[in-house]
Amino acid sequence: ALGEETLASASSSSDSDTGGASPPPRKKHRSSAAEGVGEPGASAGLPSATHLSRTDSASGASGTGSGSLKKKKRLSQAEEDVIRLIGQHLHTLMHSPNAIVVRAPDSPRMKFLLLQQKYLEYLEDGKVLEALQVLRGELTPLKYNTDRIHVLSGYLMCSHSEDLKAKAEWEGKGAGSRCRLLDKLQTYLPPSVMLPPRRLQTLLRQAVELQRDRCLYHNTKLDSSLDSVSLLLDHVCSRKQFPCYTQQILTEHCNEVWFCKFSNDGTKLATGSKDTTVIIWQVEPDSHQLKLLRTLEGHAYGVSYLAWSPDDVYLIACGPDDCSELWLWNVQTGELRTKMSQSHEDSLTSVAWNPDGKRFVTGGQRGQFYQCDLDGNLLESWEGVRVQCLWCLADGRTVLASDTHQRIRGYSFEDLTDRNIVQEDHPIMSFTVSKNGRLALLNVATQGVHLWDLQDRVLVRKYQGVTQGFYTIHSCFGGHNEDFIASGSEDHKVYIWHKRSELPIVELTGHTRTVNCVSWNPCIPSLMASASDDGTVRIWGPAPFQGAQELDSLNGTHMLSNHRTNGKCNYTES
Repeated sequence: ALGEETLASASSSSDSDTGGASPPPRKKHRSSAAEGVGEPGASAGLPSATHLSRTDSASGASGTGSGSLKKKKRLSQAEEDVIRLIGQHLHTLMHSPNAIVVRAPDSPRMKFLLLQQKYLEYLEDGKVLEALQVLRGELTPLKYNTDRIHVLSGYLMCSHSEDLKAKAEWEGKGAGSRCRLLDKLQTYLPPSVMLPPRRLQTLLRQAVELQRDRCLYHNTKLDSSLDSVSLLLDHVCSRKQFPCYTQQILTEHCNEVWFCKFSNDGTKLATGSKDTTVIIWQVEPDSHQLKLLRTLEGHAYGVSYLAWSPDDVYLIACGPDDCSELWLWNVQTGELRTKMSQSHEDSLTSVAWNPDGKRFVTGGQRGQFYQCDLDGNLLESWEGVRVQCLWCLADGRTVLASDTHQRIRGYSFEDLTDRNIVQEDHPIMSFTVSKNGRLALLNVATQGVHLWDLQDRVLVRKYQGVTQGFYTIHSCFGGHNEDFIASGSEDHKVYIWHKRSELPIVELTGHTRTVNCVSWNPCIPSLMASASDDGTVRIWGPAPFQGAQELDSLNGTHMLSNHRTNGKCNYTES
């Protein structure tokens, strides 16, 4: 129990679920082999460093016939820390924190917290006189936080314990409130006096998280619970669970496929082609197979860009450079809601939805930059901006646009201001932005794929391997937490990188001409689509139940393994 002696003048210390004491002082010599079993000063359930080292010394000296005294081995600081961590964990398993035993606090704040707990527990037990004595004789003389003391004095009027708990916002006497008290006290004590709460579990969790971060193919939901992993083996994800095996080849288009994009809810895929059609595919929830849902026709110049509305009700289709028209389709009904064309001299090649789903921005390389409603009515315009690609940020006010000056600028239609955000040395063919709006992924002519931090306005990483000329190729973020990056390439491959690694971890082969676009399903991390000039759309997923080597030969998949040598990463084809 939390008695007067324990709280007011406790001087002994022990490791508990939320804190631990310093190791007991060591003695210089071993007096007998059995000494230390009942060593005074050791915490309950926690073998002292002296005890452990004596045991080793006793076993080492038992082989000597002289039985001479032997100095015990001095433990390193790291060894002592390990012993304390293990002792704390064992103590947690074997003991309930019904008593709080800490060193006599020097800080008025610490004394106040301890005496406040003591006062509240007396009130809960109905010991009003004892509680009043704590308030007058111990809390008030501290001259600390007098406003709180006035509030505490009001609790004397509580008629029953439930009334006290409600007014004090306190859960009552017990292990829960005392553990929280120890958590507060720990912030005033160095680790040499009291271990931080659940320190061993924290270290183990950090180790698991670090292993996951270094796992090249980790593509599942993060679970911080230690119960979800084995501590006996290092964490390694199998590449068989990664979307690098061809599940389907969609051949319904009869010409080059220029664009593909999964809907925001992951249930549909839209593909646009030079054959003047847009095909909507339905993703089966169980098998993840794609089935043709409907075909949207009449795009005379072909379809080079697609954008889903935030609620996935509408789909906007744009054409190549010589196309001055834009189509807004109702995907659910297959009806064309709007066919927009401001001028025959326009070139509407890119589009982006406002987060409210009621407006969109569109533009092209001939200097047009418009904001319109769902009926195609012009709301705002920005003259003289030759747009290559567009994106609306989540704030609903800022539009990012890459232009012919090898830059990305931020535009506000509200106050008609703009600012420079990204400046490259080569043309930006396309770009996309991460869900949190922090990172931008750029396909840069002759350079490849670049990752930029939009907030700090710095180039983070240049990804290697991809062949990028002056064709417009669209890359994407993907996987759980968008840890991966995928891009098409002019060498007919799909490249996948881990976001933190400049070298590709996977090269996917199968297409026979330039891969124009890659789209990663936002809700099914193991599903990805790629569109190519060979007229096909490939759906990539995890390995079936066949042997991985057989599938690698069938799919032409090149897996790049990571061999660590002297702390460096050397990537080779496996």
